[in-house]
Amino acid sequence: MIGLILLWPRGDVSSELDTGSLFGDRVEAIITGNSVEPCSYDPIAGCHLVTLQILSGENARTDTSWELPFDSATRHFETGDEIFVYETTLADGRVVYEFADFQRGTTLWLLALVFVVAVVLLARWKGVGAIAGLVASLLVLIVFMLPSLLRGNNAVAVALVGSSVIAFVALYLAHGLNIATSVALLSTFISLALIGLLSWVFVAGANFTGFTEDSAFVLSALGVQIDARGLLLAGIMIGSLGVLDDVTVTQVSAVWELRQLRPDATRQEIYRSAVNIGRDHISSTVNTLFLTYAGAALPLMLLFAVAGQSVSAVSTSEVVATEIVRSLVGSIGLVASVPVSTWMAARVLTSGSTAAVTESAAAVLAVERTNDLP
Repeated sequence: MIGLILLWPRGDVSSELDTGSLFGDRVEAIITGNSVEPCSYDPIAGCHLVTLQILSGENARTDTSWELPFDSATRHFETGDEIFVYETTLADGRVVYEFADFQRGTTLWLLALVFVVAVVLLARWKGVGAIAGLVASLLVLIVFMLPSLLRGNNAVAVALVGSSVIAFVALYLAHGLNIATSVALLSTFISLALIGLLSWVFVAGANFTGFTEDSAFVLSALGVQIDARGLLLAGIMIGSLGVLDDVTVTQVSAVWELRQLRPDATRQEIYRSAVNIGRDHISSTVNTLFLTYAGAALPLMLLFAVAGQSVSAVSTSEVVATEIVRSLVGSIGLVASVPVSTWMAARVLTSGSTAAVTESAAAVLAVERTNDLP
């Protein structure tokens, strides 16, 4: 809460985009025709004649057309396609339009609906809580983290506070307000702090600049004061948080279930059994994390391969090395989260108030199992 208050975004962000002069206004349009005609500047050559109608903005219901060569992106246009265009008014009063992107809202909303239905059908009320946690995470990212970063606040501090808020809200919404969730939350905080420390050490040691994507250069060109290296650190922490939650919750749940099955087991026995479960979980999760980052860098790796670069040159280039550090640091945090969360859960269950805790845990599990029944 203190971090939210200190880092809450205040004031306005000024950039070249404020005037709207860089791209123009973004408006909706629909393709009404796409035919091949002789080019006006070269009757021998053929061009795409794309006609479209503007659907929003001051010039809604206006018809316009583009004459574009075959090698342009217009080969993907079909009649009825809904698109976005940039609308710019020139000094002489003429209005010109430039393609911005395809409209994908309907497809994405349909996919989101399928996702929500699948989660709720399988997880029931827990699924509803998980969806609510996901929405809360997006709100924290959009309302707090992005505006705070754009106003020049320390990226690592913003990532720590934002990730903590996301973990706090998402875990309790998905798994309920109980001792098991609290142990998983505290374990997540400890592992997240470790990931933040390791990220800072190795990003600084590898002399990363943070300018590995076009968006970072664009932000700098627009005059937005932002620490690119700090932004890289924040991205590593946020990217690791989702998998981290999964591991800590799984480990705490394993300890809870083992305690229910063997109430007479010692703390060391429960710890060893739960860690064995964690080893299997980590062995698959680490590979998943690595493949996720490798997939993101795959086009660039193919580009290096075509250029005939050696494996050493490719792996030590900043773009690929960033993904390597991101993957390895996140994996170290995941590995550390297994003994941390397992020990904390076993410690709580075998404390002096074991009977009360076990009874509370049994009641929670009974309610959850009842809710999961058809």
